[in-house]
Order: sequence, then C-alpha cells, then structure tokens
Amino acid sequence: MQPEVAAAPRSGRFVIVVLGTLFAMLTAGEAVAQDVGRVKTVKGTVYIERGPRRELALVGAGVRQADTLVTGPDGAVGVTLADDTLLSAGPNSVLAIERFVYDGNQPGSLEAALTKGTLAVVSGRIAKQAPDAMRIKTPSAILGVRGTEFVVRASDGSP
Repeated sequence: MQPEVAAAPRSGRFVIVVLGTLFAMLTAGEAVAQDVGRVKTVKGTVYIERGPRRELALVGAGVRQADTLVTGPDGAVGVTLADDTLLSAGPNSVLAIERFVYDGNQPGSLEAALTKGTLAVVSGRIAKQAPDAMRIKTPSAILGVRGTEFVVRASDGSP
C-alpha cells in the first residue's frame, strides 16, 4: 500500500512538469518572433496585421517581420527599425515588412512591400553597410535603395 501513496505525489509532479514544458514550448514560439522595430508616431486610424489578428497600432508597439501596417483615410504611422531605418506611411497605405535581418556586425537586409499609399524612408545602417540590401516593392516596380532618403507612392488602380 505504501508504493501507491508514494506514486500519487510523483504523478502530480509529473503532470506539473509536463504542463510547464508545454507552456514553455508555446510561449517560446512567440519569443522567436522578435520585434524588428517600434511604432514611434500614430495619427488617426492605424492597424498592425499579424497573421490573422488585426490590432490598433499604438505608440511603442513592436513591429515584427511579416507584419503589415494599414492606415485609414485619416491615418499615418512612423516606425523606427532596429537599424535606425525610418518608415513613414501616409493615409490609405498598406505596408508589409516582408524581410528584416540585422545584427549590427554583418550586412543585413530589408524588404518591404507598399501595395498602396505613400511611404517616406530614411535609410538606416542596412543600406549604409550594403547598398543592395534594401528593397521596397510596389505593384509596378521594385526599388533598390541606394540613397538615404526617398518617397514612393503606390496606387491600387483607383484615381
């Protein structure tokens, strides 16, 4: 009878260990998706789309690779990326951060897609380290960024 009493506390500890491990695995997936930048300014209606979720963009919110920033007719957003690149999207814009790789010591890369709206950019360290490493896609062109500042507008086809 004594082994049964001893087994009950062990099985309880086993369940706790298993649940703790599962929780750690679930939260680790979230930790892997690290912020590549921060929202610095918000005017009007601005959303961050992350997978199936859409949340209001607030000053200080993290921006991740694969996030899409969507501004409303009254919206504008300013984002600073980890390499000090500044992105400013105007009203009715859709800007996706498709790829961002930067660690400070080696050349990184930045690829973003502006499907509609306006985007002003002041390039950061990625473009300074490797001029070919920054690209902005629009529905009609791909910009290879070699300068430090530029503005681009993408139309969705409507006037």
